[in-house]
Amino acid sequence: MSRIHDALKKAEQERGIGAGADNSPSLSREDVADGDLTSSATALGVDTREDLMQQEIPASAASVMMPAAGPLEYLRFDELRKRCAHPVWNPDPNVNVFINSTLSEHGAEQFRTLRSRLYQSRNNQQLRSLLVTSSVPGEGKTFVTVNLAQAIVRQPDRRAIIIDADLRCARVHTLLGAPAAPGLTDYLRGEADESKIIQFGPEGNLCLIPGGNEVTNPSELLSNGRLGVLLKRLAPVFDWIILDSPPCLPVADSSILAGICDGVLLVVKSGSTPSAVAQRARQELQTRNIVGVVLNNVGEAHMYNSEYYHAYRYGYGNESLKADHK
Repeated sequence: MSRIHDALKKAEQERGIGAGADNSPSLSREDVADGDLTSSATALGVDTREDLMQQEIPASAASVMMPAAGPLEYLRFDELRKRCAHPVWNPDPNVNVFINSTLSEHGAEQFRTLRSRLYQSRNNQQLRSLLVTSSVPGEGKTFVTVNLAQAIVRQPDRRAIIIDADLRCARVHTLLGAPAAPGLTDYLRGEADESKIIQFGPEGNLCLIPGGNEVTNPSELLSNGRLGVLLKRLAPVFDWIILDSPPCLPVADSSILAGICDGVLLVVKSGSTPSAVAQRARQELQTRNIVGVVLNNVGEAHMYNSEYYHAYRYGYGNESLKADHK
């Protein structure tokens, strides 16, 4: 029988005899809350907090008074490579500017410029996890996500992972020609660990966590805390963690995601997104770290126009890109 139990029993006996006759302190079960353990135990002559930690405490009591809080276990790249899936990817050549030069003669170079600007931003702030979002659907955020990641891993020894966090309409796997599941939803529900959901691409150091199996409660899953833990575990492994997000105006998911990412990249479609809508998106994310804006689908005739250059930090586009890539 532990000394905590002995102290409780002694206090109950004293109350039964006549508490207050000798001004002895009494101790209730509520007094043995974690915050009052030291003062209450000392008053009864029981060992203090440091000594109590050495005693044998029943499992039920230990789980309340001493919750597990061990050091965060980080992942290692070589171990992940061995344990994770290596499926065959069949990227869509119509949306990858690095494997289809006919998309735009300037396209790949613009994503290299975007990559360079992001590295410059990293010199002044912590910037490893990057959320890519837009105001409304159809502005090209997934297109930007995939090509930015491709630009990063084309540098020697650079590692990037894409996380498809658009759980309402996951499409990154479609652009990469990769399996859709298991993925992020399965991890957030506790049904799969990292080794089950991370896919290694066929070349370079590009990895993917797809959206996973369809769910009916995406916002609740994204806010349950597991994604934040995952990002911390992945941070030492990858140079960049890029999350594809739902548009920020229709749903609250992107605001949740922005709260756990180091920075936000906002995609705006040239000639399509009304300025008032873009302003609303900016206000929605005003407390977040917006590191830049990508003006997507810009005609080549306007790419180096000073008005566009000063209005937005980055530009990409070609008039031949007519499809509304999400």
